Amino acid sequence: MAGTLTRETTVARLRAERAAGRAIYDALCGTGITAKMAARGGADLITTHCLAYFRMQGMSSMAGYLPICDANALTLELGERALLNVVRDTPLIAGLLCPDPTRDMARFLRRIAEAGFHGVMNCPTVALIDGKFRSDLEETGMGFVREIDVLGEASRMGLFTKAFCTTPDEALAMAEAGVDNIIVHFGNSSGGTIGSKTVLAADVALKRTAAVLDALAAKYADRIVTCHGGAIETPEQFAEFLKSEPRLDGYVGGSSAERFPVEQSVTDATRRFKAVKLANKK
Repeated sequence: MAGTLTRETTVARLRAERAAGRAIYDALCGTGITAKMAARGGADLITTHCLAYFRMQGMSSMAGYLPICDANALTLELGERALLNVVRDTPLIAGLLCPDPTRDMARFLRRIAEAGFHGVMNCPTVALIDGKFRSDLEETGMGFVREIDVLGEASRMGLFTKAFCTTPDEALAMAEAGVDNIIVHFGNSSGGTIGSKTVLAADVALKRTAAVLDALAAKYADRIVTCHGGAIETPEQFAEFLKSEPRLDGYVGGSSAERFPVEQSVTDATRRFKAVKLANKK
C-alpha cells in the first residue's frame, strides 16, 4: 500500500477531505502505538520527529530544541523501527532539522524516501526562535532560509511537504518553494502535566492565522492550511476556533494527539485497578 501513497495521491486525499467538509487531522506521534491508533482512528497524516519522541518519554517536547540528540538520526530510526511497520495506509511524514550543517541534506532526503517515508516537514523549526539567537542562526546559514531550501528540494524530489510557519512571509516563501501544506504554528501547547503555563492568546492566534491566509489567498489559495499548538487542546476548542476563522482546513495535534490521551487514560486505568478490593482480605 505504501507505493500508492505518492505526493499526488496524498494531496488529492487531503483536498477531498476539505471538499467534503471534513477537517484534516495530522497526528504528530512519538511512538508506534500512538501512530498505529491515530491511523486506526482516521488521521489523514502521521508525522514523527524528535520533539514527539521526547514528549512520549515524559519530558517536554522542548527538549528537541537542545543539543542532546541527533534529531535527524532519531527521526529516521523512529520511522524505520517503530512506525513504518505499523502504519500502512496513512502517509508517514518525517520531521527534519533542515538546517543540520553536518549532513548533505539532499542525500539525507533520499535516505528518508528510501526508508519508506512519504514526505517531510521542518521540525524542529527555527520559526519558533526569535531575538539575537534567531538572527545569528540566519546569518550563519542555519536559519529558516535553509528550511525553505530543504523543503523545496524535497518537493522537487516528489515528496509531500508541509511547513511550520509563524508569519505571512514565512508562509509565502514556503508556498513559493512548492510546499503542499502550510501549518500556522501558535507555539507550545498548554495543558497536561508538562504544558506551558503561558501560551499564545486566542485573539493573537486568530490574527496570525488570518494574516497567513490573506497572504496566500492571491496566488496560493489551493494550498492546504492547518494550524498547531497554543491553547487548542481538544476537538471542541478547534471547532470553536473554526467559527472565527472558517478558512482553515484542519488541525495538527501534538500533545493533544498522544500526550493528553495517554496521561488521562493510563492514570484512570491505574486508579480503577487500585480501587479493586481483594476478596479474601478485610
